[in-house]
Amino acid sequence: MKTETFSYLPTFSREQIEKQVQYFLKNNWVVGIEYTSQPNPSLAFWDWWKLPLFSMKAVSEIMAEIEACKANHANCFIRITSYDNARQTQVMSFVVHRP
Repeated sequence: MKTETFSYLPTFSREQIEKQVQYFLKNNWVVGIEYTSQPNPSLAFWDWWKLPLFSMKAVSEIMAEIEACKANHANCFIRITSYDNARQTQVMSFVVHRP
């Protein structure tokens, strides 16, 4: 299923995910982590892992949260999203875990 920005590319490695997270942080975008058991185009809302990670400014912190979400929701699809405070919109999202 094609669900996000990079859905037509092969699954990202951990290093590639880290580079994208670094790009989010470089642009001062807020990162959020979401999960769902059924990614369906008609289901626009995924469950939040936590509130958006406003205070996290290190790639390692965000990667640790992704791993914690995977540990708790291994049977779910997990994606990260980035939000731009200046434009007040979601900028990008992509799946980081598929069951």
